[in-house]
Amino acid sequence: MGPLDSYLPYLLNRAGARLATAFDAEVRRLGATLQIWRVLAALREHDGRRMGDLAATTAIEVSTLTRLVDGMEKRGLVRRRPEPGDARAVTVATTAAGRRLTARLLPVADRYERVALDGFDPAEADRLRAALRRLYANMDALKAG
Repeated sequence: MGPLDSYLPYLLNRAGARLATAFDAEVRRLGATLQIWRVLAALREHDGRRMGDLAATTAIEVSTLTRLVDGMEKRGLVRRRPEPGDARAVTVATTAAGRRLTARLLPVADRYERVALDGFDPAEADRLRAALRRLYANMDALKAG
């Protein structure tokens, strides 16, 4: 391993932590958290997701996600429904209140992305997104070992 500022896990963590900490502090003023945003953003993309799919999409561990969705349901942001034909499967969908909160959070999320990508041309930004998706998928190899 070379210098710390060249070590990929360090660089990813440093950038991610900086974004996450600032974003979480800002959205708390709007009544959310980073994790709530991740759930709402995933549901905005595809409402009515199964818990396992939601966990995979948000990268939130299932037991943590279950507690988070419990709290979101108590706040009236989401609702759970049994999936037709599978009594054990539950889907999560946003409520009107959840969609209103999502609409308030979207401009904040968009601003954070714009700031993070300042100075990147569109092709560089696309390559960065693709590289990060690939890097994330590569980490599956560590589960087996």
